[in-house]
Amino acid sequence: MRAMNGEDMVALFQASRRQREIDVCETNRLPGGAIWATMLPVPMRTTTPFATVLGTLLCSMFAVSAATLEVDQTRSKLQVDAKATGHAFSGTLKNYTVKATGDTSKLKPESLELSWNFSDLDTDDKGRDAEMLKWLGGGAPKGNFKFVKFWTDKDGVDHAQGTLTIHGVAKTVYFPFTVKKDGAWVTASGKVELDYKDFGLPLVRAMLVMTVDPKLVVNFQLVGKVK
Repeated sequence: MRAMNGEDMVALFQASRRQREIDVCETNRLPGGAIWATMLPVPMRTTTPFATVLGTLLCSMFAVSAATLEVDQTRSKLQVDAKATGHAFSGTLKNYTVKATGDTSKLKPESLELSWNFSDLDTDDKGRDAEMLKWLGGGAPKGNFKFVKFWTDKDGVDHAQGTLTIHGVAKTVYFPFTVKKDGAWVTASGKVELDYKDFGLPLVRAMLVMTVDPKLVVNFQLVGKVK
């Protein structure tokens, strides 16, 4: 028997590959002679373009639905309503920072963070505002709210969960809200009820006769354009 040269080796390799294809065909053959599967695996290079196109398409779909809300403070309102002995008063937040994104097709929030300085909370009484800052610990007290998630109840009402931080104490809060869209403008409204004692703050008393009820109500209406 003569030694195999290079051409013989190539011919043997090709014959072996054809036999493997035949064996796979026979293995995958159904009654009646039909073959139910392709014999050889598809090279990775043929799947790469499809994966790239699919990934790009999915990213584009999410990019279309997600948008940033640029809040217009001249159209918006953040107000705290309080009750005291014999009267009630409100405080309006004059300045704040808000970052919000959402699904414009479903009018649902995806993220929201609101930050403020309590020195910007105006109760229309400078003396009361100064006492409030002392009550909060003095200095430059800050507040923060961060959205966590939302859900819709059996009656179709949307509710949000978030983390509210006041006086260095973070608490989970829940509240109903609505979102409406008019052209490029979006309005998110709601009401949050809270107890200031939950944040480690003492009961407010003045001259032993006036007490501020610990139960506060925060009404908000954030109006902005979708970007």
